[in-house]
Amino acid sequence: MKKAATPDEFKRAMRRFAAGVTLVTTAGRDGRAGLTATAMCSLSADPPRLLVCVNRDSAPNRAIAAAKRFCVNILGQKHRALALRFAGATGVQGEERFAQGRWGKAATGAPVLIDALASFDCTLADAIESGTHTIFVGDVRAASVATRGSPLVYEGGGFQALAAPKPARPTKRTKPRK
Repeated sequence: MKKAATPDEFKRAMRRFAAGVTLVTTAGRDGRAGLTATAMCSLSADPPRLLVCVNRDSAPNRAIAAAKRFCVNILGQKHRALALRFAGATGVQGEERFAQGRWGKAATGAPVLIDALASFDCTLADAIESGTHTIFVGDVRAASVATRGSPLVYEGGGFQALAAPKPARPTKRTKPRK
């Protein structure tokens, strides 16, 4: 029996997992930093906590660890170019990434994308090193939700759009039989 999947096998298989796209942002002594991430999930509702996984070799990883705060911004379909920008696909790095998009400052001081589908302003609760990444656990200090928009999804090595849900058709109610 094979001991473990190769990194290439693992990546090929993970590309089949559809995931929502986020921008994880922070601000510290050296300015703002951020990255595109799909490795984010809720951890606990009481207390409200989430986690994000960030490559240890990245500048945003070091910035989050130093600032001890971050904001997770859930992207909509209209944010595709911003997702590519923060993923490094355009060659733009550091503070320059924030030249696009409408940015505000969350209560913790982390950058928040004003028109994100949702955002979570977090303080760092824990950082766990695992393999090539750090798992940052955030205590959610504030959350905001947009009233409209469809999520941006990453699958198959690219960004995908979800079809808009069809409105539910009313069902005909029948009287119970006696």
